[in-house]
Amino acid sequence: MSALATAPSLVTAGPSIAPAATTVGNPAINIGIFALFVVVTLAIVIRASRNNRSAAEYYAGGRAFTGRQNGIAIAGDYLSAASFLGIAGAIAINGYDGFLYSIGFLVAWLVALLLVAELLRNVGKYTMADVLSFRLRQRPVRIAAAISTLVVSFFYLLAQMAGAGGLVALLLGIEGAVGQRLVIVVVGILMIFYVIFGGMKGTTWVQIIKAVLLIIGAAIMTVWVLGKFGLNLSTLLGDATTASQDAGGKDLLQPGLQYKNPVDFISLSMALVLGTAGLPHVLMRFYTVPTSREARRSVVWAIWLIGIFYLFTLVLGFGAADLVGAKEIKNAPGGVNSAAPLLAFELGGEILLGIISAVAFATILAVVAGLTITASASLSHDIYNTVVKKGAATPEEEVKVARIAALVLGAIAIVGGIFALGQNIAFLVALAFAVAASANLPTILYSLFWKRFNTRGALWSIYGGLVSAITLIVFSPVVSGKAIDKVTGKSPSMLQGVDFHWFPLDNPGIISIPLGFLLGYIGTVTSREYNAAKYAEMEVRSLTGHGAETATHH
Repeated sequence: MSALATAPSLVTAGPSIAPAATTVGNPAINIGIFALFVVVTLAIVIRASRNNRSAAEYYAGGRAFTGRQNGIAIAGDYLSAASFLGIAGAIAINGYDGFLYSIGFLVAWLVALLLVAELLRNVGKYTMADVLSFRLRQRPVRIAAAISTLVVSFFYLLAQMAGAGGLVALLLGIEGAVGQRLVIVVVGILMIFYVIFGGMKGTTWVQIIKAVLLIIGAAIMTVWVLGKFGLNLSTLLGDATTASQDAGGKDLLQPGLQYKNPVDFISLSMALVLGTAGLPHVLMRFYTVPTSREARRSVVWAIWLIGIFYLFTLVLGFGAADLVGAKEIKNAPGGVNSAAPLLAFELGGEILLGIISAVAFATILAVVAGLTITASASLSHDIYNTVVKKGAATPEEEVKVARIAALVLGAIAIVGGIFALGQNIAFLVALAFAVAASANLPTILYSLFWKRFNTRGALWSIYGGLVSAITLIVFSPVVSGKAIDKVTGKSPSMLQGVDFHWFPLDNPGIISIPLGFLLGYIGTVTSREYNAAKYAEMEVRSLTGHGAETATHH
């Protein structure tokens, strides 16, 4: 029996034409568990915020976290609503194609570990722009890096806010767009509070707690689902595929359900694998540890935790496909993103649903807080201090501006989240990855490894990658022009009833990523600027860490 069918009805007795209730579980229990999570995490944030006076405390948590703690926090930052809600839903509906998100997100960490983590920690101070501007002209490069950071953070925030709206609407039985929009406003306000008061230290502790809860919760559900199929993964996959075909769906084990065009699949893969090493909120986490050795350790911890979790998503996705069914998932208030909560209700009733959903909610809050602190740090440290004040701002002034920026960014995220309601959030995050891989990654790699690289090359690769990625997204089927889904009666595109797309692919990575690298190369070779001494200093520092420790506290 489906989760929705067993849900207690909130529709009052009346004519038989009343719509079926789409509430799952008991709203009172759900609200109670939610409130408990929020109160506990807010208490942690307030406790951690006592020493948030200096910039190093606010941006980098005083660099007081060990590699293990930071690794768990990175997993908490990275395992977003897209990983839990979005990927489980994508696998439940599209099977093999949905699992490609899990593989891409995991493989991406090897790129981050091998090419970026330690070198970045040695060269930078608080933000990605510290690395990019180290041997280039400060003002133009910092402005470009800050703009790129804000755009990537905005796309990522959209996904989290959309996930929050759908999830809470499902749990509290909130029908219609107005209720879901209210939910997004509440999430936004909570997130702003976390960042303004907790800074990086408070945010990190919330991420650590959330990562532990999320992995334990997913592990319990995974074992529970496998238990229903004799602890046999093969039986689960076979039964889920049969259930999908019986319901008029396709074979979930066959590729091509979501990406019928192989080029679209390659484009998505490029964005996922190369995007992580260019995500500002992930890169910023490397500054919260005291040494580059701890930065390396934190990535190793993160890879293990993230890898185990993504194996769980395979079982959760196929479990939802079999035990809940694609039709019920698509018709729920959160759409595709409701697969994991509906599965939790099917397995363990109201209590498990409340716990799993509260963990998902904590996931969204922690990731959103991490993104907001990154974007606000970029505005205050890179734009306000370096560009506006020409490096003369005091740490106290910087932190004050960062808090104001968090307030503004929170308001923008709320508005954007309202527009993104109903989209698959794994898919929205893939767009953020495409922008990060196109605009940030070429510049980071060129800065760290190419002697000849200069300011013009950096500006061309950042702006070129950014503009090309965003332009292709705007004119892609993601925004307009997709065919109407027979089950939901709506187009999966963001804008309904219009079609102005001319770019055929869902993800722009296959065009915009090589273009970012190419523009960085052309910009560099057409400019004579070259600072050999500064590159030598950067190379020594990035490889040995010499000078990095003193630089972090000046």
